[in-house]
Amino acid sequence: MSAREVVITGIGLTSPLGKNTGENWDSVRDMKTGIVHEPKDGLPDYLQYFGKVPEYLLPEDIAPKQIGQMKFLNRSAVFGFCAASEAVSHVRGIIQDTEPGRRALYVAAGDFTKIGCDAIYPALKDSTGNKWESIDYAKLNASALNKVNPFFLLESLNNNLFSFLSAYVEFMGPGTSLASLSPYGGNALELAYRTIRQDKADVALAVGYGSWINDIVLYELEGLGILSRCKHGSGSFRPFDVNRDGFITGEGGAAIFLESYENAKRRGANILGRIKGVSNAIEFAPGHKFSVPEKVCKRSVLSVLEDASCSVSDLAFIIPHGSGTQKGDRSELNSLMDIFNEQKADAPVCGLKPYTGHIGAASDIAEIIFGIKAVKEKTVPATLNFHAAEKRFSDLKISASTRQCDKDSFLSISYGVGGQSSTVIVEVF
Repeated sequence: MSAREVVITGIGLTSPLGKNTGENWDSVRDMKTGIVHEPKDGLPDYLQYFGKVPEYLLPEDIAPKQIGQMKFLNRSAVFGFCAASEAVSHVRGIIQDTEPGRRALYVAAGDFTKIGCDAIYPALKDSTGNKWESIDYAKLNASALNKVNPFFLLESLNNNLFSFLSAYVEFMGPGTSLASLSPYGGNALELAYRTIRQDKADVALAVGYGSWINDIVLYELEGLGILSRCKHGSGSFRPFDVNRDGFITGEGGAAIFLESYENAKRRGANILGRIKGVSNAIEFAPGHKFSVPEKVCKRSVLSVLEDASCSVSDLAFIIPHGSGTQKGDRSELNSLMDIFNEQKADAPVCGLKPYTGHIGAASDIAEIIFGIKAVKEKTVPATLNFHAAEKRFSDLKISASTRQCDKDSFLSISYGVGGQSSTVIVEVF
């Protein structure tokens, strides 16, 4: 493997907090959440809280032939596109000077925008006479021609953004589209990093996007028992707090642009950070049950520390996944406590999902962006809504408010149901 260093020179973020990175970071700095209450008939009150993107900013330079292709992008794919566009907006020169075959693209979609039958509901209603006992298929066909968007199936394909972005920025090198849940944003970043590291590309773009506010998704997650009951309204998402009871969903897109250090240095780029190490690991729950294992991210964290040739004492802070579930947060904190005890050192811990809501693959990348911004300002972000930890974790430095830091590197963790965890260490310049 080549020893090429990989640096970050572009970032982009569209979330419930704002339509670009600056607006998002201002909200985090001010400890504001993008989670809102939106009443909706038929949904229990606690499912009416989520992070919804209020507005987004499309780029102005979309070619006419590509504007027509945007009709295939569903709502959350558009957020991913906006974030990707922001990430590459300041590096157009290096992209144009790089052969298309040396440009890599990895897109992670944790998207459920088009799940369900709401698109064909009007036609179904007509074909049943609003009685639902039986369907008149002739009426269904006739109504569908007039009342159903002909592109609704295409809009549900998770590789649409990958295809569109490939054309928009002419990334024709290594790449793929990943479709799953956390930690696939982290996986996309790892693939982008390794592609440059191994000299298979000179630049790479990692994008994560998703929308988890669809009614069906909310009911499915509620059935798994991992959503908050929102007893404290929009302040109910409480990672690591003793009174946590689950997470609140959201939507958005996040992107990070990477290039080799030699390229960035040669062109005098504004280098935001360097990826010091990445890791990916699987931990199985007892009996291989589909659950969170006892120490979900321990192996992954130890591996990334080794890969980055650093220790816990070198970190400004750690951003765990922080789902706000009893079992999940306990598993992460157990993992960190073991490592802290083994290394006889610790670091501040902050959970960032309460700012935006859990936005799947986009959360993985968004939290790295927040980490870069925080270290740049020598601060540890506050964990919104955190008051007190369980007694066994009371000695951990979980940030209830913003605090100062004097280190230049941070560690970000993402894990998913089933025990896969992804970790990255970034050094901020």
